[in-house]
Amino acid sequence: MGSVYFYHLTRSTAEDTLLQLLPKAMGAGWRVAIRARDRTTLERLDARLWLVPEDGFLPHGMAGGPNDADQPVLLTDRPDLPNAAACVMALKGAEVPPDEVARLERVCILFDGNDPDAVAAARAQWRGFAGAGLAAQYWSEAGGRWEKKAEHLPT
Repeated sequence: MGSVYFYHLTRSTAEDTLLQLLPKAMGAGWRVAIRARDRTTLERLDARLWLVPEDGFLPHGMAGGPNDADQPVLLTDRPDLPNAAACVMALKGAEVPPDEVARLERVCILFDGNDPDAVAAARAQWRGFAGAGLAAQYWSEAGGRWEKKAEHLPT
């Protein structure tokens, strides 16, 4: 059963935080799906991922192509995971239902702490996951570095 990590962004952008999280997830041997609600966010992220790391690029692809199943990182606005992702990183309120979390190793919810709607959506997601008995951690960077502020253990 997977766990959910909430990242309350107050200083970093979602893109910068993803660039920290992706190498860790891939280092764990996980395929990753980055899920957003809109294609524009994914296209901007796609362009950024071609530029890092400086000595190469982070292997990834946009969903909808013939090689989706081969992508170590798949950028998608769809609920399916054709690359057999073990980790889903959700941006801008992209939904991850509790039953999907149970099939994954990790879900990362990244949300803008300066956006009241994003904070409200993340709180609703936290309540939903906790109500489903899933493990969840809440991380905040408000103090200048990432700190775990809350944790819900499975029931």
